[in-house]
Amino acid sequence: MNIVHWDIALFEFINNDLSCSILDSIIPWFRIAYFWLPLYIFIIGFVFLNYGVKAYWFVLFLIITASSADLISSRIIKKSVQRLRPCNTEYIIVNERVPCGSGYSFTSSHAANHFAVATFLVLTLGQSFQGIKPWCWAWAFLVGFSQIYVGVHFPLDIAGGAALGLVLGYLWSYLFDKYYGYVLKPNRLQV
Repeated sequence: MNIVHWDIALFEFINNDLSCSILDSIIPWFRIAYFWLPLYIFIIGFVFLNYGVKAYWFVLFLIITASSADLISSRIIKKSVQRLRPCNTEYIIVNERVPCGSGYSFTSSHAANHFAVATFLVLTLGQSFQGIKPWCWAWAFLVGFSQIYVGVHFPLDIAGGAALGLVLGYLWSYLFDKYYGYVLKPNRLQV
């Protein structure tokens, strides 16, 4: 079995075999950006509350991290690879739980964006607030998994997006730490 067959088999397992009415009603919400808006506001408020006005550097790098992941995934990789979404193929059965969309599939921009932000948070805030690390990874995984479950991405799309996000999250956290890491050091609160 080659990697494409494995990818399709895993997609069919997640999209078809794991189906249940509870997941059908909950999981589509996880892929909607506005659903996570309270979390984004909390993170920004948290860094300003704990680090003061100089936290704007942190927020700027966080925005750059997510934006670069989205740009590279959607404008460069997807247009170069041009892989069809599972819901736009004719050779597999897909339970479409959300509108399919007309764009390409590889890499998942949702996965790239969320893994980039999770990596950035783990490598910056996670150094002082260790408890956020598993939550960041679980959040990024949940968003990626939801893309497969609703039928708009294959598992390899998620893996590719996650890999891109990990690299970009690491890069931007490294640059942030090198030039503005002091922002998170003095007078920080511990939880």
